[in-house]
Amino acid sequence: MIRFDDVSVRYDGAGRPTLSGVDLTVPEGELVLLVGPSGVGKSTLLGAVSGLVPHFTGGRLTGRVTVDGRDTRTHKPRELADLVGTVGQDPLAHFVTDTVEDELAYGMESLGLAPDVMRRRVEETLDLLGLAGLRDRPIATLSGGQQQRVAIGSVLTPHPRVLVLDEPTSALDPAAAEEVLAVLQRLVHDLGTTVLMAEHRLERVVQYADQVVLLPAPGAAPVMGTPAEMMARSPVHPPVVALGRLAGWEPLPLTVRDARRRAGGLRDRLADLAPRRPAPEAPGRSGAPATALPPRPAPSRGPLARLFRRAPQEAPAPAPAHGGAAARVERLGVRRGRVEALRRVSLTVGAGETVALMGRNGAGKSTLLGALVGMVEPTSGTVLTGGLPPHRTPPREMVRRVGLVPQEPRDLLYADTVAAECAAADADAGAEPGSCRALVSELLPGVADGTHPRDLSEGQRLALALALVLTARPPLLLLDEPTRGLDYAAKARLVGVLRALAAEGHAIVLATHDVELAAELAHRVVILADGEVVADGPTADVVVSSPAFAPQTAKILAPQEWLTVPQVRAALEGGA
Repeated sequence: MIRFDDVSVRYDGAGRPTLSGVDLTVPEGELVLLVGPSGVGKSTLLGAVSGLVPHFTGGRLTGRVTVDGRDTRTHKPRELADLVGTVGQDPLAHFVTDTVEDELAYGMESLGLAPDVMRRRVEETLDLLGLAGLRDRPIATLSGGQQQRVAIGSVLTPHPRVLVLDEPTSALDPAAAEEVLAVLQRLVHDLGTTVLMAEHRLERVVQYADQVVLLPAPGAAPVMGTPAEMMARSPVHPPVVALGRLAGWEPLPLTVRDARRRAGGLRDRLADLAPRRPAPEAPGRSGAPATALPPRPAPSRGPLARLFRRAPQEAPAPAPAHGGAAARVERLGVRRGRVEALRRVSLTVGAGETVALMGRNGAGKSTLLGALVGMVEPTSGTVLTGGLPPHRTPPREMVRRVGLVPQEPRDLLYADTVAAECAAADADAGAEPGSCRALVSELLPGVADGTHPRDLSEGQRLALALALVLTARPPLLLLDEPTRGLDYAAKARLVGVLRALAAEGHAIVLATHDVELAAELAHRVVILADGEVVADGPTADVVVSSPAFAPQTAKILAPQEWLTVPQVRAALEGGA
């Protein structure tokens, strides 16, 4: 169905090809998973299938890419629209209409399908993706995860023979991700649809793949094989594979079920060992790894301009008031039109504490972060950040206390090069020149100063935005889906940086669907549902008993309360 013949892609100004010597054949009716570290060219390879590369992105493509016999060099994306459905990393760039139902119908209308066919398919897709209750909602009012489902639904309704998906579950809660993957599997098995998908959260998807294409390094030729073969050699792999490697299991398990069947001996070895639970550390007392963090000035910058601009000469933020509480929320309510986004939410975040906000898409996580930074005004209740009500505090004062990294990293990026972004961040934060660049090197090794932010992958742009905000090292750091688009290595580097900040007394609140990140980093987990707090406690207490939010290691080793593979490794090495 999809064939690559000696394909290479080089973008203007790039020192080397993004893709080189790609020879692949993707059979019809299979789900093929594309894996590899951030920045190796996965999105470029997907774009070559849909015709976006080079017709939309520019650059030079050599070789030949054919989809059902159509050459993508001679067929522009609109001439492939009846055959190929594409969902990119950024769902907002995908939308054409204003409401959910109109967006689902738009692609079919463009192809001239009959109205009765369009109506039936819209209803089927609404039910398949759990969107029926949102059919009349403006897309702009949806959460990031809800928008992701709408974007996927809009390419399903025309019934393409090929689906090209770039990080399709990155913004979805665990239950919604399983629903979407079940739909894709049904399309593959029942309708013979060919699915080519790139995804960093391999713990969600690898068990669904028929074959895996591994891009091991930038410019390296991809390798194709079975999931088990590729996971045995891949530099990126899910926790279930990492645990299998640690325990010496052969062949490596790809699912929790397979791993549980082999885990009896490992549970016996761990039975008399106690997991180390993370706890907030006092400022200045840390065993966290050293990182290239600059000295602490005052927060942050970027084109959320009202919130992230300040004069470089302003003094650093004082220590949080109210007994060390960086943020305090009491019976907070927020209403947006007809939607009650938050109801009676109470939450206190202490200095040095890392709190993970979890819950299904639309539960109110991003709204709560917006209230903490002053972007959302409470309808009822109180919010204090650094002792001040954020929505009533001048932005120049507020940014001395809190920094926010939003879901869309492009909201913080406006310069033409990485070097220019870093120079602006250093100046705005009053940091030593080179402080931001050191953080970029920590989070994004190998990215050149002259790279334009738009030429970075979604995960790389997110890491750059994180570095810009972390340059100021605000007393309270808010992160909205901070691992979206990050591979496991980049996520590990991020965890190291955030642990060091927490150990120095910075409070961190992150809204995330990444259960592995919460297990690795959070001292507490707060679960929201329909705008209310339904659980709040130590990470292990909350997630181990939850089928939706438990990490893979916890599921494999239950009822023992082990959360991560590094935790297991440390216990085994210490016990030995």
